[in-house]
Amino acid sequence: MEGNNQQTVIMTPEERAEFEAYQREKARKAAEEKAKADRERYRQLVDEEIEHSIPSLLAISEEIKTCKQQVMDNFKTILEMKSELFKTKVRDDQRSHTFTNSAGDKRITLGVYVTDGYRDTVEEGISIVKEYIEGLAQDNESRALVSMVLKLLSRDAKGTLKASRIVQLRKIAMDTGNARFLEGVQIIEEAYQPAVSKQFIRAEVKDENGTWRSVPLGMTES
Repeated sequence: MEGNNQQTVIMTPEERAEFEAYQREKARKAAEEKAKADRERYRQLVDEEIEHSIPSLLAISEEIKTCKQQVMDNFKTILEMKSELFKTKVRDDQRSHTFTNSAGDKRITLGVYVTDGYRDTVEEGISIVKEYIEGLAQDNESRALVSMVLKLLSRDAKGTLKASRIVQLRKIAMDTGNARFLEGVQIIEEAYQPAVSKQFIRAEVKDENGTWRSVPLGMTES
């Protein structure tokens, strides 16, 4: 029967502390090397997956772009035919057109995104409106009107007036019949300079419950 080859080493407290410190340092270095290797492997995996995925995504993007352009071109012909059939003029300022199939369960909307914008003369119009309206704050009823008008003249996070609010402002001005008020609103309206940002296509189908569901056409849609 073979004997036990294990040997007992007797160490002084100082030697034991030194040995334990050596083991801790060895373990620390091993952990650092493993972490470094893991990070390098992670970077390699990211690089490999990006190189693998980008060509596929580019191909899909190009296919969607081509398909959308084809739909736009096809409906351009339909819009021209609609104009001829119904003796109507296709307005350049119309921001969207919606087409629904005969069964009423599929529809496509074509349009453009428009960003509100104004020339600098808008400030003169705003000053005139504020000058008139702030002079009315004499009782609770007029103060409510002042508050409403000033809210319509408030700007969004980008510092732009909302065109939809100016429409409401014109209605209030017409109700008052005040020429100065109307003049200020007109200056604001004349300063309006919207910018077309890009075209869009929205496709929708009805589900079994009769609810319209959008067809995902972008990478962020699902």
